[in-house]
Amino acid sequence: MRPHAIRYGPGYLALALLLIAPQAGAMDAATLPAATAGAMAQAASPQAIAEYRRKLREYQEARAAFEQEASAYWNSIAEKRRGRNAKRRDRQSIALDDYVLTQPPVYSGPKRPVDPQPSPEPEETPRQRKTIPVVADLLKAALEHFQFTPQRPADEVEFKRAYARVASAAGLTREQAVRVYSFETGGNGNHDMQSGLSASRPGSRAISTAIGYNQLLTTNSVELLAEQGQEFVQALTEKAARLSGAPRQAMDRKIAVLKRMVAYARSVPDEWAQHEKLGDTPQGWALHAMVLDIDVGPLLQTHKLLTSVIFARAKGYSRALSAAELEMMNLTGDGTGLDMVTMPQPMREQVPTSNFFQRGGYERNPVAIRNNTVAKLLDVTDRRMDSNSNLPGAKDLAAAF
Repeated sequence: MRPHAIRYGPGYLALALLLIAPQAGAMDAATLPAATAGAMAQAASPQAIAEYRRKLREYQEARAAFEQEASAYWNSIAEKRRGRNAKRRDRQSIALDDYVLTQPPVYSGPKRPVDPQPSPEPEETPRQRKTIPVVADLLKAALEHFQFTPQRPADEVEFKRAYARVASAAGLTREQAVRVYSFETGGNGNHDMQSGLSASRPGSRAISTAIGYNQLLTTNSVELLAEQGQEFVQALTEKAARLSGAPRQAMDRKIAVLKRMVAYARSVPDEWAQHEKLGDTPQGWALHAMVLDIDVGPLLQTHKLLTSVIFARAKGYSRALSAAELEMMNLTGDGTGLDMVTMPQPMREQVPTSNFFQRGGYERNPVAIRNNTVAKLLDVTDRRMDSNSNLPGAKDLAAAF
């Protein structure tokens, strides 16, 4: 998934300012709100307005020059990426000159000046914040749409043990699982930890639907159920065969619900965009609730990482992925992550991280900006893993293997 930024050029705001000013001056003060009329009584002098317009022109010229330079840079990033993809399709080796080797341009011109002229109160309605479902919403959706409540662990250690069993059986190493957990959750996260929310920060808000040890999004859960759902059903069926009585009945019911969820996940084409749309519905929230279940949650968490391992092997990368390399694939997507993973160390030290981002995503990512080569980005990931692996949650997960 690649975020896209909508950029409004300086011309849009400048035009709005120049159109508003004459209109405001022509209005009758008696028809204006008291605060606006008072502000107009202290209107800026002609000299101040002229100075503002001069500075505005300087700002617009500087921004226009920067935008031209930045657009050329990010176009070259996209062009190089297309070239690398074509080379990989033709099984050709990737060289240093297949990357842009300079850092992105940084705007260093004047700031936008402040308009000294008062403007009328804005009439537009404030933009509504998009609703991000939290755990309570997921549980409610699962009950409403599938008449099911995920089975929660008695305590966090129980979930860690279930996760460790599944991860080990799938071939993930303790180091990979623990260090990815340490990076994603800060080394002390629970199975229901959601991005942005923290008990230690009253009033904190969810910033995404990412939940759990690997921080799965709703789209991840939908996609995994669509693509690996039958494997999950088989795993639960084998577990059910070893049960009897009430536990067996509960497992059989869970399997029936899981089958319905898999069918629903497969009701759309197997494409990320379609899974994203489905994940943004109450039914999709219900599917995402399965990440909290003691039986299904560890399967979802494990397979999110396992798909990256399988992808790397399918592309001919036979060496075991380090935890930091696996995390790069987990964070940026398998194709982009593998681009970094397969890069020789000397190249890693020279290739800017900007090669692996869209412009909007890069400019919103201070970690990638500060650690602006592949080597630095992997190094800071490793160091964060080192530090967080010493925290109690990470130690409990390590002991569960």
